[in-house]
Amino acid sequence: MNILFASSEVYPLIQTGGLADVSYSLPRVLKILHQSVRVLLPAYETVLKAIDHYRPLTSFSLNDKTVQVFETEIPPSRLKVWLINYPDYFKRSGNPYIDEKGQDWPDNAMRFGFFCQAAVLVAMNQVGLKWQADIVHCNDWQTGLIPVYLTLTHEKNKPKTVFTIHNLAYQGLFPYDTLQKLALPENLWSYEALEYYGQFSFIKGGLVFADKLTTVSLHYATEITTSKFGCGLEGLLNYRRQDLTGIINGIDDNEWNPAKDPYLSTTYSHKSLEKKVNNKRALQVECGLHNTQQPLPQSMIEPLLIGIVSRLSHQKGIDVLLDTLPTLLELPIQIVLLGSGNKNDETRLLDYAKHYSGQFHVSLGYNKALAHRIIAGADLFLMPSRYEPCGLTQLYSLAYGTLPLVHSVGGLVDTVTTATEETIKNKTATGFSFNEMTADVIYQSTKQILFYYQQSSLWKQLQINGMKQNFSWKKSARQYLQLYHTL
Repeated sequence: MNILFASSEVYPLIQTGGLADVSYSLPRVLKILHQSVRVLLPAYETVLKAIDHYRPLTSFSLNDKTVQVFETEIPPSRLKVWLINYPDYFKRSGNPYIDEKGQDWPDNAMRFGFFCQAAVLVAMNQVGLKWQADIVHCNDWQTGLIPVYLTLTHEKNKPKTVFTIHNLAYQGLFPYDTLQKLALPENLWSYEALEYYGQFSFIKGGLVFADKLTTVSLHYATEITTSKFGCGLEGLLNYRRQDLTGIINGIDDNEWNPAKDPYLSTTYSHKSLEKKVNNKRALQVECGLHNTQQPLPQSMIEPLLIGIVSRLSHQKGIDVLLDTLPTLLELPIQIVLLGSGNKNDETRLLDYAKHYSGQFHVSLGYNKALAHRIIAGADLFLMPSRYEPCGLTQLYSLAYGTLPLVHSVGGLVDTVTTATEETIKNKTATGFSFNEMTADVIYQSTKQILFYYQQSSLWKQLQINGMKQNFSWKKSARQYLQLYHTL
């Protein structure tokens, strides 16, 4: 099949979150599975600076504006990426959605509406590329109008559409006059179409008009049909329940593989788990934590090292983590945290790191190499997310034998099997979870985990269970391919 995969970010060209990982990994594996895949991405200034080579393929007129299509490839897979180049909209500093001051670009509706219109022309083979899509796979609100514009065309043999919800909380909401600015008919201003409580909703374009809907885990697909997680769209999602599928994200096992990870001081596998501790020692030294070669506080014989790599946001439960830190750090544990986000949270975390020097280390920003070293060096990986459509870092931690402690929501339910008497006995336990999102529950859960940690043979078995899980993209890609075939 010819598959056009439309996204607002693609790793390694531009990334603000997990969408970029999916937008590279899934098309790459679909290509390996002998599909003709093109990834469509706006030609952001950052992207054009990041790539070594691109070539112009064609140019066309859209809304009296001249648009170019550039082609580049992502090595080593040689995945083809088509870049929609219109400098007035995409040649800007800052990230795809916000300026350098952290404010949304005021014309985001026009920018991504234009991208959607261009995507339809590309998909319909109307720009001279001699390639027509069978499937257009749309991702998140920035591509939500592609199914709308395709529905409005009267061409025969239109491609079918799949719309993936990576995070329902981000909906692309704009004022009413967006409808006219984007040349959409007045009858779409309806709660059954694009109107959402008096605003114009990009994401509803995908949810209403796409042929099939997917989200990134089975549990999240169920959650978003409830008022607690549906963000006001649960009625629509229930209406389309028969067209909604949950497919768990995979991980790139070339990028995330402890047996050949270039960022680690010592590589290892489930057959050489005794080497993992070398990464713990190296991380302790790197982050200025007490380690077993140095004098330890009397209460800390061999501390449980907890890793956290996260955005600092309400979704990720950082406020609850901050509330529990004073009591949590009374336990024989150490914590290494890497992340950025809410400035007040950043300040509070740095204050704690100063107060608990040698036990709690904070690095602000994003550091790819350090993220790998934290996930390899930690004993436990903490994810107290309020909601989590899929989550990737718990998958990385499982692959690295770092047991996850997660809130029982979304994809975390689908990917982490909680240690119980039964799951330990049948060797399916891969981590730990909690149901209530409170500081005390996180504290009590960690206290209980210390009991498991002191039983080295049991802990090792849980690590091996996790490392043997199959979260490769090939498994997920085959599920998407099956879905495409149904269309």
